[in-house]
Amino acid sequence: MMFRTLCFVGVTIALVVTCPALSWADFVARVITVHEGDRLTIRHDGRSETIHLKDIDCPELKQPYGKQAKLATAAYVGNREVVVRALKRDRQGRTTAEILLQDGRNIGHELVKEGLAWSRPGSSEGQSLVDIEQLARAEGKGLWSEPNPVPPWKWKATKKTSRKYSN
Repeated sequence: MMFRTLCFVGVTIALVVTCPALSWADFVARVITVHEGDRLTIRHDGRSETIHLKDIDCPELKQPYGKQAKLATAAYVGNREVVVRALKRDRQGRTTAEILLQDGRNIGHELVKEGLAWSRPGSSEGQSLVDIEQLARAEGKGLWSEPNPVPPWKWKATKKTSRKYSN
């Protein structure tokens, strides 16, 4: 266990030195819970914090592909150490961050690539994430195999409206 941790810290330091995109504010944390495809809890410095994956939106658990997105995220990062990058609060007050796997891949990008997430409109990732989504759409992967997949922000809006008028 100690050897694995030392190896991961070494790889992280090597990534920071060789990849200028990694800032000194990046840190290593352990994922302790995956709540949904795009929401997880990490443990760092003796504290737990819930993180929303930056620039993506996975289907809600009750939507088609919602459970698959959660399972994919758990398979990638469940109970593993990850690099947390660009931690900040979004407009809704949620804590967001990019979560990087040990090999440097961005988990949000992987979910979009598999057709298990949308790129958020106006995301800071810009065109690269939109291009990844377009490729998943063209290949009919995951939720793009559905005739009319409903993005979670629209799905939640219709649920709120239907609750307002139901008895």
